[in-house]
Amino acid sequence: MPLFGSTFSPKKTPPRKSASLSNLHNLDRSTREVELGLDYGTPTMNLAGQSLKFENGQWIAETGVSGGVDRRETQRLRRRNQQLEEENNLLRLKVDILLDMLSETTAESHLMEKELDELKSVSRRRK
Repeated sequence: MPLFGSTFSPKKTPPRKSASLSNLHNLDRSTREVELGLDYGTPTMNLAGQSLKFENGQWIAETGVSGGVDRRETQRLRRRNQQLEEENNLLRLKVDILLDMLSETTAESHLMEKELDELKSVSRRRK
C-alpha cells in the first residue's frame, strides 16, 4: 500500500503520426524510378531569350541559340568596360587631388584672414 495515496501511472501516449505525408516511400523501386527518374540532366533556364545551362558550377550559354551575343561583341564590351573602369578610377583620383588642393587653399585663406585681423587689432591699439 502506498504511503501518500495512489501509485504513479502515466497515461498512455497516442500513436505518432507518420513523419512524411508523401506516399512515395510506399512505392516499390521500379515505380519510383519511373515517377522520379534517375537521370535529372543539367539544370537549364531561358533568360531574355537566351538558353543557359549549369555546368561545372557556372551558367553557360548553350551554343547555337539565336539572339545570343557573339564572342566578338562580348570581348568588345569587356574592353569598353575595362576602359570605363580605368577612366572612372582616374577621375576619382583627380577629384581627390582637387579636394586636397581646395582644403589646403581654404586653410591658407583662414590663416591669412586671422593674421589680417590681428594686424588690424594691433594697428588700432597704436592709434
